[in-house]
Amino acid sequence: MTGDELVVPRRSNAPKHCGWCGRRLPEGGNVGRRRRYCGQSCRQRAYERRTALQRSGLPEDAVVLSDTEIAALQDRLFQLRCAAEDIATATHDGADADELRRLAEEIVLAAKDLEQLR
Repeated sequence: MTGDELVVPRRSNAPKHCGWCGRRLPEGGNVGRRRRYCGQSCRQRAYERRTALQRSGLPEDAVVLSDTEIAALQDRLFQLRCAAEDIATATHDGADADELRRLAEEIVLAAKDLEQLR
């Protein structure tokens, strides 16, 4: 490679998520900027948050959650832990593949719910 060549990093195939609500963004082409938000509403909420943070003096990467949001997040984390413990118990007790598959699906649903913080 010579010094005249331009190296363009390849875009990762990892799924991208909305910068506000956490929903998975649709797959886009390789042209232009990557989408950061799933829609105008999320984009507006993110803008409002950024401007409020600037006024408050908090760092831009700060995450501010209300007591209600923290409690809901803790509940969802507890549900995920319980689902994982159910699989561990079922495995120890010799559960069949269908039962383990059903329990694994519960973990997937709980994890998807956790991905959406707002």
